[in-house]
Amino acid sequence: MEPGVFLTAIAIFLGIPAVTIITLARLRSRRGAPLPGDVPERLEELERGVQDLRQQLEEAQERLDFTERLLSRARDARRIEGERAE
Repeated sequence: MEPGVFLTAIAIFLGIPAVTIITLARLRSRRGAPLPGDVPERLEELERGVQDLRQQLEEAQERLDFTERLLSRARDARRIEGERAE
């Protein structure tokens, strides 16, 4: 295994849990602190943004599926034409 791949794998497997643990520790340490007044509005804005991203992702996936089907049909047609020519 190449060193770059190995280091990337270690960074992913150790880095993501470490960041999660640090984030959770920070959230727990702030539990007693009052939340800013604009939190509900910001949360709603984030939820709308996530919904928009989900919609865009669904549309992109549909386009990708359509393109894959077209390419598969074209590939199959060329294979069949090649078999007929033989």
